[in-house]
Amino acid sequence: MISTALEAGLQLADPSWKPTLHAGLIAMAEADPGYLPALAADTYLPSEGRMFAAFAQPLPAVRYVLIGEGPYPRADSATGVCFMDGAVHELWSERGMSKRVNRATSLRNFMKMLLVSDGLLDPAHTSGTALETVAQQAAHPDSDMIQYLPQLQAKLEAQGFLLLNATLVYRPHVPPLKEARAWRPFLQQILQALAEQGADTDDAPPTLILWGKVAQVLHSMPVSARFPQAIAEHPYNLSFIQNAAMQQLFGPMHLLRCEH
Repeated sequence: MISTALEAGLQLADPSWKPTLHAGLIAMAEADPGYLPALAADTYLPSEGRMFAAFAQPLPAVRYVLIGEGPYPRADSATGVCFMDGAVHELWSERGMSKRVNRATSLRNFMKMLLVSDGLLDPAHTSGTALETVAQQAAHPDSDMIQYLPQLQAKLEAQGFLLLNATLVYRPHVPPLKEARAWRPFLQQILQALAEQGADTDDAPPTLILWGKVAQVLHSMPVSARFPQAIAEHPYNLSFIQNAAMQQLFGPMHLLRCEH
């Protein structure tokens, strides 16, 4: 039995996902009958029925599946879409990135990696005066650079990204790995649906992009073998900025430029 709150959350999902999301929740209930009732009686993030917000991206449009660890542990930040911090709006300030971006460590390092991959930032100098120069370029009236985080999300979605987390909820009293284990049957159904869609259309399956230890747990799921994969450290690590595989993947997308 799916709770009323979960049913309401499904309204944010594209209709193409509804059968799969129901199948995923049923698989969770079969694997651990007590989990969903306990969750329905608990408080968790994201709030405002946004648990399934990532599935607004239609299933047939998915070309990449970016899987992070879990929702942000703050109500204003957790949007149901991985790495899209709801507390962030402006991307730039006079001295570089905005204060909100700088506080969102993963987003900050992701943006720095994008700047390096797009040739806008020297990989040997990714802070200080180098970022001030980038911010000045972004602020110029003729700049072709995006200004706001919703623009970055829109550009990712236009490239076919499903921006998902390994666990769809955050609760401060539940360890992330334990939460993620409960959501594995759900993610199994999501990946199965994506694999079957590719098989039905003779299209290449989407690429799985796995960041961080929790997301990398999915690498051991048998269905994952049906997808090309790009695996990296979590973006809260400074080394992510220099990750050549991520630069190669994201560079051609020019996500920080309006014209591409």
